[in-house]
Amino acid sequence: MLYNSIFHRLAFWLCSAFLKTYLFMKRVIIAIRSYRHDMTLRIKVVSKMKIAVLGATGQTGQELVHQALQQGHTVTAIVRNPAKLTVTHDNLKVVEGDVFAEDSLKPHFKGQDAVFSCLGFPISFFYGVTGYTQSMTAAINAMREVKVNRIITMTSWYTDPNSGTNASYLIRFMLLPMIRSVLSNMNEMESFLKQTDDINWTVVRPPGLKNIPTTANEFLTHEGYYVPDENGLPIGQSVSRGDVARFMLSLLNNNAWMKKAVAIITK
Repeated sequence: MLYNSIFHRLAFWLCSAFLKTYLFMKRVIIAIRSYRHDMTLRIKVVSKMKIAVLGATGQTGQELVHQALQQGHTVTAIVRNPAKLTVTHDNLKVVEGDVFAEDSLKPHFKGQDAVFSCLGFPISFFYGVTGYTQSMTAAINAMREVKVNRIITMTSWYTDPNSGTNASYLIRFMLLPMIRSVLSNMNEMESFLKQTDDINWTVVRPPGLKNIPTTANEFLTHEGYYVPDENGLPIGQSVSRGDVARFMLSLLNNNAWMKKAVAIITK
């Protein structure tokens, strides 16, 4: 009888201890799941940003605005002619502004998390192109005034005059000389940004831009003036405008290319 009593007490104690442990672990698991869910929601909220876009009526700019809105960002499109941007959205504000005047940009940059520039300027055979440096100077000065310190802009492969030696003959001897005035000013703008220590900038260098659908293809990147293969030759010649916009927007939550210029292409 004594042994039976001891056995019953021990069994009861073990069952009670197991039940208490089970209930405790269940509460811990519920708490962890709740915490993870809460953190996921916080991350999602934080990832939605306010951005200003220069060049929003251009072909790449329109792609960037469209994708930014799809991702839930709040977009201020600063354009010369608001009528050219026909997109409407609750999170889109279209304003008129002068990209060469910092006083015109300041009120639209205020409160933004980042500035994107998809500006493009035509080639010139008689006069030097200056739009890239002038607009970037105005943008940087305006950003300093209103305490915005992130800008993501786009230029092109081969902005350095000596970087096209491995390009195809057609590109090297025909295309690059034709667009050299544009590439030279892009190069000057990149040099200006490299001397800008107080702003977190990224220059995205795509190859030729195509008006084809956006893909989900993986990006190949290189901190240089084009993306080389194992032999140092350029990989491909073109990329979708939508893919350029996709890469630029990915930099909002990625510091890998901060204060760097990155050449891109898709696989």
